[in-house]
Amino acid sequence: MQRNYLSGEEVLITSGIHQKFVMTGGVMSWHDLALHLIARYVGPMAAQTVARFLMLQWHAEGQAPYITFSPKLNHNDALILSLQKWLHNHFTEINIIEKIIKRSGLARRTIERRFREATGYSPLSYIQNLRIAEARSMLEQTNQAIEKISFDVGYENTAFFRRLFKRITRLTPGAYRRKFQIAMSNE
Repeated sequence: MQRNYLSGEEVLITSGIHQKFVMTGGVMSWHDLALHLIARYVGPMAAQTVARFLMLQWHAEGQAPYITFSPKLNHNDALILSLQKWLHNHFTEINIIEKIIKRSGLARRTIERRFREATGYSPLSYIQNLRIAEARSMLEQTNQAIEKISFDVGYENTAFFRRLFKRITRLTPGAYRRKFQIAMSNE
């Protein structure tokens, strides 16, 4: 995701000083740039016509749906690394924060500080990202109901899961499934 230097918001296409240059992030986002330039210099209707003719899709949600969670594991904090490894197998459990604090033997504030320093994430954010990564995989590979996926990754409140999923991926779980689900063959 690029940051627009003029507004500070996260966008897929970024305009530079006095809009003299325009750039985009991502290898396949060339068509977003092409459609942007057509809309800018010819008009929005022309851009829409080209998009339909070439079957191009505007990526209004940016790069968030394409970003996979890749936690940092090459740090020098052995305790945090052991907690990360444990979390990868237990992230769906209830009261998970309390469990990692207990496993660490440290005070809550100490473990939160060390975890953030080592991984770049708070323990809660790390767990949420693990859960959403698993949910993404389940949405891509299964036809399970979103409520079941929510429960299976550790959320009893499906409404909260949906909001969190959208905050992280910029798509609802249903929209994510429609966009990325692997086509199942009927063999």
